Amino acid sequence: MKRLLALFLIISLSITFLMIAIESNAYNINYYLKAFKKHNIEDITGKNMSQLEEIANSLIEYLKGNGYDELLTPYFNDKEVAHMKDVQDLFDKARLIKFIGLFTSFILIVLLVNKIGAKKMGKVLFLGLFANHVIILLLTLIISTNFNKYWTIFHHIFFTNDLWLLNPETDLMIQMLPEPFFSGIAINIVLSFFLYLSIIQLVGLYFMKRGRDKWKGLKN
Repeated sequence: MKRLLALFLIISLSITFLMIAIESNAYNINYYLKAFKKHNIEDITGKNMSQLEEIANSLIEYLKGNGYDELLTPYFNDKEVAHMKDVQDLFDKARLIKFIGLFTSFILIVLLVNKIGAKKMGKVLFLGLFANHVIILLLTLIISTNFNKYWTIFHHIFFTNDLWLLNPETDLMIQMLPEPFFSGIAINIVLSFFLYLSIIQLVGLYFMKRGRDKWKGLKN
């Protein structure tokens, strides 16, 4: 039972902080602006940086669920808006998973501290989360061999239509957000995920190394 709870906790924390890593990067306007400059998006779209920033902020607010299609219709055509609706649905699900994961992780931590104490709880966090580093490394090595291939597979898995197949000659969205934009943000998500997990592991290491169970009373 204790091992099962520990396993569920590691899975819950991993999924939760993956969602947080995705959100924190998808909502980062500074990344958008840097990517626009790096990939010469002003020249490609014919829009200046101020206009691109305005559109990017509208996209971010839309992904946050802070507005409806009216946020996007001034800039994008019907197909692009319909695709973004699908993307928004994914972000809505990600937010729900994040909140459920946070709640579940808290409950599991309380249960495990009650059963095994803070010191062993720290060991679970420190050692258990290392599995993610192995997974991250393997996936990064695999996906980096052909990002386009796996980016396409991702769309086939998460979308049930072909609205994501946009035309770079006519569709502003794909002009603003070309494939290099997404490969770059994917790297940032991986780095953020690694950072968040490492912080949790350091907290786990602290309790693992203290040598005293500060919450012994919870066992009674």
